[in-house]
Amino acid sequence: MPRAGLTPRVVAEEAARLCDEEGFDALTLASLAKRVGVAAPSLYKHVDGLTALRRDVALLGMAELAEALRGATVGRSGAPALRAAADAYRGYARAHPGRYAALQQAPRPDDEEAQRVAAGPVSVLAAVLRGFGIGDDQAVHAIRALRSGLHGFVHLEANGGFRLPEDLDESYGLLVEGFVRAFEGWADVAARTGDG
Repeated sequence: MPRAGLTPRVVAEEAARLCDEEGFDALTLASLAKRVGVAAPSLYKHVDGLTALRRDVALLGMAELAEALRGATVGRSGAPALRAAADAYRGYARAHPGRYAALQQAPRPDDEEAQRVAAGPVSVLAAVLRGFGIGDDQAVHAIRALRSGLHGFVHLEANGGFRLPEDLDESYGLLVEGFVRAFEGWADVAARTGDG
């Protein structure tokens, strides 16, 4: 019999906590069942297997990241909004490493719910970019560049990729300032790239 109060939402939240504590790759139905105090087969009343459980963790992470970005950028525009978004992004990745790892794969095109939830962080970043005059025609390119830079830094940081003594916060700040400058001149760069 399932533990009292066990619901699909509770299962996803417990799975997310397990991922943050032990790593996304450590998530199995057996490890989660042990954590919530049920037999592994009982989890099938709340989730359709490991793939679905990993999807649920990713959706939870996407929604939380969107909220973190939204909360950080509300009332800001341009460079201050970008700096706040970058800090929120790094902060989320540090606070929730397992959930962050879960949301690194794009959702399947036929998964409408996942597509909708994944649009949350993207819409916040697109709004930030509009503050630099970057419209919808260039937003995907700019977001890909920003995400690649921020993700590369937080991934290397989380995995011990920076061993030199220089301050990591300063390095991250310089990375973000590089994006501020890039986005301030984005229209000129995009025009030159389009001519190539």
